Amino acid sequence: MVSARGKVSDWGDNYGNRVDRFLAGVAYLDGELPSAVFCRGYYTRAVLVAWDWRNGKLTRRWTFDSEDGTAGNRAYRGQGDHSLSIADVDEDGKDDIIYGAMCVGSDGKGLYSTGLGHGDALHVSDLDPSRPGLEVFNIHERPKHEHGVSFRDAKTGKILWSKPSADVGRGVTMDIDPRHPGYESWASGPGLSGVWNVKGETISRNKPRSCNFAVWWDGDLLREVLDRNTISKWDWLKETETVLLRAEDCTSNNGTKATPALCADILGDWREEVILRTTDNKELRIYTTTIPTEHRLYTLMHDPQFRLSVAWQNVGYNQPTQVGFYLGEGMKAAPKPRIVTKKN
Repeated sequence: MVSARGKVSDWGDNYGNRVDRFLAGVAYLDGELPSAVFCRGYYTRAVLVAWDWRNGKLTRRWTFDSEDGTAGNRAYRGQGDHSLSIADVDEDGKDDIIYGAMCVGSDGKGLYSTGLGHGDALHVSDLDPSRPGLEVFNIHERPKHEHGVSFRDAKTGKILWSKPSADVGRGVTMDIDPRHPGYESWASGPGLSGVWNVKGETISRNKPRSCNFAVWWDGDLLREVLDRNTISKWDWLKETETVLLRAEDCTSNNGTKATPALCADILGDWREEVILRTTDNKELRIYTTTIPTEHRLYTLMHDPQFRLSVAWQNVGYNQPTQVGFYLGEGMKAAPKPRIVTKKN
């Protein structure tokens, strides 16, 4: 990292916990070739550094530092999450870095900071197909404001709706109810209950037991709930879950986050595979759906945002993959992937 440890207390504590919080991802910052983005810190100071490997040489593209004295950068202090997301939020063909409650553009300059602070879960996609562009569903830890859960415009940072809570531990968004256009969201935290639609309206009194992870598994366009070694289907009429798969003798990672070793479309069907370790740690097992589907999509790895979300899935607190378009009930035809081939 370009940012040295320096004074430990500058990063948020005096015992070395927050100084060594790292995130990483891959982004096409020029729209053509990949760059590696390495990050340090998110509770206080945040530093993001982009590196290029071109013609056998490693060079630094840019550095973003909330504490380097650049005008406006101080507003980006303390906005990072335990994960990041890579997406083209301004539709210029170049990737941007959604770093929790803030966003850094492809040129290494801050696009916006919401000021809502650190959180444990982050989701970016076309969550609301009735709006142009992408949206962000984010949760916030011990907020000193009314936005315990927030749903914002990915390009501008404008808060579209939010829910108050004292401390939100987990939250997720996915399309689980075909009666409501767009993704549904829910979270765990004081005062939070039910499932919300893309307008923030409560559409169900109950919610799935877990808000840890998601997987495209069965034959419809809805998404399923993945928690520990179990895949469940939300019954939107009965407001209950039905188990589709329980991977016997397998377990999850990351403690209470209960996430898989990997969840991604790795075999070429647009549905996703789930990779889990066995309880004795002697095997990695790959589970794939055997449920037929009438929906024909290209492999999700052909979608640039999905592919990059697989690359960053295992940094910090694992988060589910997301595509760069609306994939759900009532979706339009998937857009032609923007794939650029160029010799390095």
